[in-house]
Amino acid sequence: MTISLKSAADIDGMRLAGRLASEVLDMLTPHIVPGVTTLHLDKLAHDHMVNVQGGIPATLGYQPPGYTAYPASLCASVNHQVCHGIPNDRPLKNGDIVNIDVTVIKDGWHGDTSRMFVVGEGSIQAKRLCHITYEAMWKGIVKVKPGVRLGDIGHAIQMFAESAGYSVVREFCGHGIGRKFHEEPQVLHYGRPGTLEELVPGMIFTIEPMVNAGRRDIREMGDGWTIVTKDRSLSAQWEHTVLVTETGYEVLTMSAGYPPLPAFVQPAAALATS
Repeated sequence: MTISLKSAADIDGMRLAGRLASEVLDMLTPHIVPGVTTLHLDKLAHDHMVNVQGGIPATLGYQPPGYTAYPASLCASVNHQVCHGIPNDRPLKNGDIVNIDVTVIKDGWHGDTSRMFVVGEGSIQAKRLCHITYEAMWKGIVKVKPGVRLGDIGHAIQMFAESAGYSVVREFCGHGIGRKFHEEPQVLHYGRPGTLEELVPGMIFTIEPMVNAGRRDIREMGDGWTIVTKDRSLSAQWEHTVLVTETGYEVLTMSAGYPPLPAFVQPAAALATS
């Protein structure tokens, strides 16, 4: 396995791409209301990435081996959709939950992030799932520092989510990122402490747990992209792009409109520059 370590100049490029990706979600936030379509959100995001940010939507036309080309500039996964939901013309309803996943390419670097949104007035159960998944992601992030192993991150996420009564999807994981959309290493959201690759400064990867209200089993829809829960239970996901620094971590996908950090996260650590 070859894991690329980023230089100071590389990291500056990743910081910019990451901030821009987060700012796309900031821009979309007031538009995510009952009646809006995810296709409209996709158009807003595309126009902003291309015309305002001077970037490229990484997902548009993305075609890994064995897949058809992805047709949109973001992923929009609603309710029991786990990930890779393709934007469509169905209006969002009051109480829906939706994950919006955005990756911006800027000057050749990829910034990748996603957030959960509750449309209108969500149920207590739906809000709790989104909240626990958010905290599960951060439970993994705060583990990041040199000498830690990837299994430590996955274990922290899994234990937190399962102790809240939820299940963690295992077929999809975080990934290294840089000039390529997906690089080594794979970042599992479950696992055993002290296993897998050791973290060293300069590594950049995503942490993006997918947490289901029901069982962890999933299936692929006929479009070849959209993944759903087999039992049709709600699913939530949050994602950040994270840098391993000399002393800990830096989250690269932060912006002015980002949601408040969990109480157990030290803001200085999340935003500190290396």
